[in-house]
Amino acid sequence: MLLTGAEILIKSLLDEGVETIFGYPGGAVLNIYDELYKYKDKIRHVLTCHEQGASHAADGYARATGKVGVCLATSGPGATNLVTGIATAYMDSIPMVAITGNVAKPLLGKDSFQEVDITGITMPITKHNYIVRDINELQDIIREAFYIAQEGRPGPVLIDIPKDITAEKTQYNKIIPKEVIRKSEHITEKSLQEAVELINQSKRPLIYAGGGIGISGATSELIKFAEKINCPVSTSLMCMSEFPNDHELYTGMIGMHGTKASNIAATKCDLLITLGARFSDRVISNQNHIKNAKILQIDVDPAEINKNIKVDTCIVGDLKVALNQLIPIIDEKKNDEWLNTINNLKENNKLVPCCDLTPELFFDRLNKLNDGSFIISTEVGQHQMWTAQYFNFKSERTFITSGGLGTMGYGLGAAIGAQIGRLDKRVFNIAGDGSFGMNCNELVTAVKNNLPLIQVIMNNNCLGMVRQWQDFFYEGRYSETTLDRPTDYVKLAEAFGAKAFRITQVDEIDDILRKALDSEGPVLIDYLINSDKKVFPMVAPGAPINQIISEEDININ
Repeated sequence: MLLTGAEILIKSLLDEGVETIFGYPGGAVLNIYDELYKYKDKIRHVLTCHEQGASHAADGYARATGKVGVCLATSGPGATNLVTGIATAYMDSIPMVAITGNVAKPLLGKDSFQEVDITGITMPITKHNYIVRDINELQDIIREAFYIAQEGRPGPVLIDIPKDITAEKTQYNKIIPKEVIRKSEHITEKSLQEAVELINQSKRPLIYAGGGIGISGATSELIKFAEKINCPVSTSLMCMSEFPNDHELYTGMIGMHGTKASNIAATKCDLLITLGARFSDRVISNQNHIKNAKILQIDVDPAEINKNIKVDTCIVGDLKVALNQLIPIIDEKKNDEWLNTINNLKENNKLVPCCDLTPELFFDRLNKLNDGSFIISTEVGQHQMWTAQYFNFKSERTFITSGGLGTMGYGLGAAIGAQIGRLDKRVFNIAGDGSFGMNCNELVTAVKNNLPLIQVIMNNNCLGMVRQWQDFFYEGRYSETTLDRPTDYVKLAEAFGAKAFRITQVDEIDDILRKALDSEGPVLIDYLINSDKKVFPMVAPGAPINQIISEEDININ
């Protein structure tokens, strides 16, 4: 059957199981949007306020559901507005297909209106990208793009489609999507035996689990593995919700703002078992900081092996497959003395909420309401770290945050995508007033779609994380970090059509949280905190991971 390029695109998306697209129309994609109009009963299109919001929403949708997120934008500025969202997905290994329109083929390379070389621009931040120059290749390109986005280490793929391609006609044949098979061809008997030997010989093992656990869906395997060898489990920021935070083996987040238990354990362990983590500079990037430990690294991406830290042995392959092969052949271990040492560190690290309006107190009250059905997204800054430190994650795929790129303005778009993808959950986006200002217009998108998400602003009237560094490293010179904005966020949210509340006293927290949860549409909560509130514990950049600065240290000095 002869179909236009636009028809082939929509039918191919349906063949791939796409149910939702986030986007913004424009001249170069008019033919595509005309076809979307005809299929609106099969594909939900979510119109965002800005293309960056669409890319973040596709990202959040992918993280919450495990499916490929899809975003669509026109040529020129529409395409370039996707770039930050594509880079965010690339840094955190999120499966996304970004579709852009472009000028017609005869106009390419002639500085035409709204023409940019979007494939050239996005080459460093995509797993692969395409410009479709022949309509006969369109269907295969779409199929390949969805496969590449999911295969191995996931990531974003961009398809750039000139406008004339969407109008030309060619034969369409329904195709079956390429099956994504878990990578296991490099999991050898030799690498398994080397790993088993290290694990069985260790007396003080520590698991450092990263975002690869969630990507692989290996939470149950991680729990079984840790329990069999009685090994403490620390997680990176990207793995916070992939291991039960109330598990007795859990030591908390590791790294710059990690727990005392996790950070000290990393320097005292004799074996660091690294699962789907990349030794980020915000965690461990200096071999000397963990010189007493042998290192076992398991990762689906061979490029990550020995990239930042030299390892003693490795297994290259899908984490779920690798752990399932390891669990039956490793010895059961007790490690009682080691666990006692870790538990003593955990006891010393307990955080007690105080009676002022603090992040600790807010999350303490929110934790009491969480039955495992909350998804938490964040922007980037102090509030992101407070969320990781104080929220008690109970189920998988419930923490959505920009880890690698650290994108301010990410969270609200991601929350929209997550809420649309998981209507059985309740999504909270935790923001600072700085981050919220970057893409606050997407609250309109939440209102238009009547999404029951809850937007929380940790309002400290400053760019808190930058200000904290100015305090510690620039003698308190607050250069452009005080937000002298007269913005009334409650009135702003109400102007957008959302409900809104402001918390100024401790005794208002419970009542307002219940009101927010009882609401059907989006709600904003303006939570006022002191601008001097800081994130502790903290490790200075480049310092050993066990050189932990606490609030008590600062007060004494």
